[in-house]
Amino acid sequence: MKVLVFLALFGLAFASVKHYNGFQVFRALPKEEAHWKAIQDLENGGNFDFWKISGKHADIMASPTRIEVLRNFLEERSIPYERIVPDVEDMITKAAQEPKVSQGPRSTRYALTWDNYYGFDTIKEFCFELAASYPQMVTTTVEGQSHEGRDMILVKISNGGAAKPAVFVDGGIHAREWISPASVTYFMRELVENYAAHPELVNNVDWYFMPVINPDGYQFSHDSDRLWRKNRRPNEDGCRGTDMNRNFGFHWNEGGSSGYGCYDTYHGGAPFSEVESQVVRDVILANADQIQAYLTVHSYGQYWLTPWGWTSDYPEDYPELFALASDAVDALTAVEGTRYTIETSTNALYMATGGSDDWAKGGAGVKYSYTLELRDTGFYGFQLPARLIMPTAVETWEAIKVVGNFIGGMKK
Repeated sequence: MKVLVFLALFGLAFASVKHYNGFQVFRALPKEEAHWKAIQDLENGGNFDFWKISGKHADIMASPTRIEVLRNFLEERSIPYERIVPDVEDMITKAAQEPKVSQGPRSTRYALTWDNYYGFDTIKEFCFELAASYPQMVTTTVEGQSHEGRDMILVKISNGGAAKPAVFVDGGIHAREWISPASVTYFMRELVENYAAHPELVNNVDWYFMPVINPDGYQFSHDSDRLWRKNRRPNEDGCRGTDMNRNFGFHWNEGGSSGYGCYDTYHGGAPFSEVESQVVRDVILANADQIQAYLTVHSYGQYWLTPWGWTSDYPEDYPELFALASDAVDALTAVEGTRYTIETSTNALYMATGGSDDWAKGGAGVKYSYTLELRDTGFYGFQLPARLIMPTAVETWEAIKVVGNFIGGMKK
């Protein structure tokens, strides 16, 4: 009987995992304005998962039953396309089974490493262990709970004394973008455990980190659905989740998001309707007098984006935003030659309102507000192999250092 019960429970657990057998990803290559309008209409229809839209292409995942629908849609409108992922489940499986090679820093005090991806609890343990081991430099606090009751963790890194200009960094707003929390935690480790290599970054700057601001969605992407994007709060229409990066209260619901709760870009019932975005808002506002730079870390595409996402117009101080971004990207590229595009969100990608970077600048008054879209450009997409965590984190850290030195008054 015990064996039968175990097998039944095992079967239920296995059945709860979403699989993507036969799903394919196509890259549409619009050539004219009518093509782009058709692509936008297709996204608004909600029948396909748009992995990425850039100024050059759109990466679109189709289920087995909708592959021909997508092909016909593109061909009828003479939109060029190519298949870039022949089987999504196979891609997920290969990424999970790839041998893990020890290549990053390790500690006996916490389980987190940078040669593998980890769930939320391991990241949480890391945050509190940093504070326990470096109490003179690190303070870890719980600023609230997510919808499912997970802690919303804030890590402040500072050498104390009078408040200094600050940088705020968050990650994991979109659940499936695993390279984001992995990279953000690496930045934290570098500031603290490698302090001696760059003491000015802590002596002259206060740092605020929230490495996973969508903890429910992030854990769900580990446990049940690798490609889950939103948070996990139920919606009135019976679906779950709000796209938190459409939920911030600056030009909310003015385009580039959906009012239908089953869609991946659902903006929520109101600005800041989600407890997770409320917590991020409140932390930033509580420290707004200090915070001079806001960095929200995403993937993929290799973009360093500035506001605005709600309009194609450039902010008045765009030359200053571009100058700092250019210095940061130059430092990143110098490591391995990885190329990034610097642009406003709308002009590089597409209109998307209710984003955290727009709100940080337009709502909270943080001048240097950026979205970082990390590796790669689509070959792996959200399935960036674990062996590329360190190369990605290391090169991006060089860019973070440039921002920190600039904010601390030590620009080279």
